[in-house]
Amino acid sequence: MPWIQIKVNATEEKAEKLGTMLEGAGALAVTFVDAKDTPVFEPLPGQTLLWGETDVVGLFDAEIDPAPIVTFLKKHFGNEMRYKVEQLEDKDWVREWMEHFHPMQFGERLWICPSWRDVPDPDAVNVMLDPGVAFGTGTHPTTALCLKWLDQQDLEGKEVIDFGCGSGILAIAALKLGAKRVIGIDIDPQALAASRDNAERNGVSENLELYLPEDVPQNTRAELLVANILAGPLRELAPVIAGHVLPEGKLALSGILENQAPELCEHYQGWFEMDAPEYREEWARLSGKKRS
Repeated sequence: MPWIQIKVNATEEKAEKLGTMLEGAGALAVTFVDAKDTPVFEPLPGQTLLWGETDVVGLFDAEIDPAPIVTFLKKHFGNEMRYKVEQLEDKDWVREWMEHFHPMQFGERLWICPSWRDVPDPDAVNVMLDPGVAFGTGTHPTTALCLKWLDQQDLEGKEVIDFGCGSGILAIAALKLGAKRVIGIDIDPQALAASRDNAERNGVSENLELYLPEDVPQNTRAELLVANILAGPLRELAPVIAGHVLPEGKLALSGILENQAPELCEHYQGWFEMDAPEYREEWARLSGKKRS
């Protein structure tokens, strides 16, 4: 069936209220889309992040009249409200969505493959992962930078911490690449559930331990740690992150904009001998070795 889409541009202060009002007006689905195509990563505990400029999109049955809804919204947000009403053609949206995801190679050995696609190389290290609620499908440059780094490491028999594990993509990749055990840490219980489900799908759940930050056992340390979150939390949590890495252990950090990399690299020099950053598009990955 066809649909009507009402898209309204909003500030971060108004976005959540606008989404609630669209739902109240009968929207069958409401989504928040970054108007500047800036991704959102893990917030700090107790923090809610929205983009600076957000398009709030309400999807309605084609039979509704959008004019009263727009009038209602203008009463609350003013006549200067920027919006767009579109009629969407009738199509198989699930099939359309699935067509966008293809197997992707990272480094020399590692492939991330959606379950509905054939595995390109059965002899490669294949992680089966479908896009879902939690972040991390390999499509974003920060995830790609971390996957490439993992592919370059000798993980055989090693223990790894995935700090901010999200969908579990990095944890699962590490296990598939030979890690003996991976500890996934995330502030979102939904992310831990997604990581567990994806690990089971890939047959590596027995070697994956998952914790909320407050539940991580004391003195938990590993030979490698990877954290794909945000520059702010990476800076604020640097002592915690460094404390999870064994002497001479390795570290990889991403979720960092190119212009944030030099300051953050200098900050981590207090614990690690840092390598030169690696860049992909406007994003950076930092890596280093902990001092003994």
